[in-house]
Amino acid sequence: MKKKYLTGYKLFFGLIGLIAIVTEIATLADRNTFNAGNFFSYFTIESNIIAVIVFLISSFYVYAGKKSVWLDYFRGATTFYMVVTGIVFATLLAGIENATLTAVPLDNTILHYIIPIAIAIDWLMDPPIRRFSFRQALAWIIFPVLYLIYSLFRGSFVNWYPYPFLDPAHGGYTQVAITSLIITAGGLVLIYVISRISKKAR
Repeated sequence: MKKKYLTGYKLFFGLIGLIAIVTEIATLADRNTFNAGNFFSYFTIESNIIAVIVFLISSFYVYAGKKSVWLDYFRGATTFYMVVTGIVFATLLAGIENATLTAVPLDNTILHYIIPIAIAIDWLMDPPIRRFSFRQALAWIIFPVLYLIYSLFRGSFVNWYPYPFLDPAHGGYTQVAITSLIITAGGLVLIYVISRISKKAR
């Protein structure tokens, strides 16, 4: 019975996330404002795409009764990315008009709140089959760091930044560096917490 509900849970939220992303693309395209380069440069979109893939693959594994250490490792990484997405949005971006970040208000709720919470619950309901040490989980920080470098590099050429706190026009590069260091420090704490939870693996 648990397998049935767990499969349904993963499949449901994987599809909800996919629908939200597709709806965003369709709405922006209908308004003739879709810019693929900018759209896929949002950490929210990138992390949600990863979450959708992980949810759907994980649902298949649970349904088939299969287990995978590598899938669990990527589930942990995805949990980290999505929780960061939710926390950063709630603390740094919640005051921004929704239309600035998402074309459809409901998508904003799904991508910034529902999926982050859903994947965190999934990590608790379906713990990894093997524990991961903090040292092993540290590699999860690589993607956000590369994202930061990419965003600053691309932004300097196209004069567009996905988020205000990455835009040097708002306080200069010093402010960007300070905010990035704070987020990174918080991310390391979050990685530690997620890895500790994995130590309770069944």
